[in-house]
Amino acid sequence: MKLRDRLHRFVQRQWRLGGWLATLLRPLSALTAIAVRRKRQAYQTGRKTGWRAPVPVIVVGNIYVGGTGKTPVVVAVLQGLRARGYTPGMVSRGYGVRIDGPARVGQGTLSAADFGDEPALIAAATAAAVAVHPRRAEAAQALLAAHPEVDVIVADDGLQHLALARDIEIVVQDERGCGNGRLLPAGPLREPPERLDHVDAVITNLNTGPGRAPAQGPARQWAMWLEPGAARRLTDGEQRPLASFAGQPVAAAAGIGNPGRFFRTLESAGLLPTPRLALPDHYDYARSPFAGLRAEAIFITTKDAVKCAAFDDPRLWAVPVSAAFSAPDFLDWLVSRLHALPPR
Repeated sequence: MKLRDRLHRFVQRQWRLGGWLATLLRPLSALTAIAVRRKRQAYQTGRKTGWRAPVPVIVVGNIYVGGTGKTPVVVAVLQGLRARGYTPGMVSRGYGVRIDGPARVGQGTLSAADFGDEPALIAAATAAAVAVHPRRAEAAQALLAAHPEVDVIVADDGLQHLALARDIEIVVQDERGCGNGRLLPAGPLREPPERLDHVDAVITNLNTGPGRAPAQGPARQWAMWLEPGAARRLTDGEQRPLASFAGQPVAAAAGIGNPGRFFRTLESAGLLPTPRLALPDHYDYARSPFAGLRAEAIFITTKDAVKCAAFDDPRLWAVPVSAAFSAPDFLDWLVSRLHALPPR
């Protein structure tokens, strides 16, 4: 195991369970707590004001740093709203993309190099118009200027980006919950655990398949799990059910916040990929990391696939996943919350 991987596992263990390093870093976490509290107080007291869009804004975010499964929830929200008669649009920071000028707005097939991997994936999966900019209020303004038909905005991440006012807040967490309960860097949290008491809904992404949401706090609770669909070969678009790969030598790679979750999803479909290449989140794929993998098929996430389309490797198969919820009323609840908002 590489030194980087060992350090990553050590830090993750400290963040989950605590330990000497987490204790040593507590003074720095106290400074983080002060900064977070002052920022929120500035908006609560009116010293700073967030820009309020003329349409409702739904933020899907987290307090646990790294990947918790927000993207499938954003896709489900956008698709669900469209199915219920809305014309939703999406805004994002555009992680990994340098934007010095105005926000970038697009729809349909987008370049991950220009918009970021997650916005490109979401645009392709939902057909929603998207806008990216580090200042999400500017992204929202550009989105509405280019697409005045948009009647609700979904923000991918940005729970802590208070410069964009919001009407509904949805937090996505996973089985790690709040970890050791401490703020960065002694723990994994961007905000204190008490923040979950002030959001509208908490969705817990389970790794073990169908289950119930844990009972915690006043927010509405749902459990979620990821269900894989048919694999799609990048070179020609051929689709095959995952079960058809059973018994073949296969590998897997993932450049997401929690690669292990993708590998467990493949296991749930009866596959045991070996080797498994865990890459850093938002891996740029400037060069192919697959040349040395011995396998007849290599499974990657759809987030990785938007950056691997140029690789002429017929072994690459993208595996889409969709969010399934512990109760079928999540999207209906969300629409009822939109209906209850005062008119602009």
